[in-house]
Amino acid sequence: MDFEMDAKKLRRPRKIPKGVIYVQASFNNTIVTVTNVRGRAISWSSAGSCGFKGTRRGTPFAAQTAAANAIRTAVDQGMQRAVVIIKGPGLGRDAALRAIARSGILLRFIRDVTPIPHNGCRATL
Repeated sequence: MDFEMDAKKLRRPRKIPKGVIYVQASFNNTIVTVTNVRGRAISWSSAGSCGFKGTRRGTPFAAQTAAANAIRTAVDQGMQRAVVIIKGPGLGRDAALRAIARSGILLRFIRDVTPIPHNGCRATL
């Protein structure tokens, strides 16, 4: 029992200066995941986990709330700079990006990786 207490006292809070913020914005929900540069998730949040239900999950306000919740823990662990990767056509794209910019994290660049079909499969006759 004493050994467990000593191990917890010795453990220092993680310092994560750089990270990657993934925003997946669909029409029904917005999911924000914050990772370190190697891709290990530090925190995540979605409009559904913030208490929004039904059609309200797809709103910009729900996306803003989800982004703020996900970033709060990352900022507490010392994140200062980040790269933002946005995916999807949802309404929460811009609102989530605004919330990230307002959090005080310096953004290196913003990349849009939304899949776009280049004429797709061949149509059958």
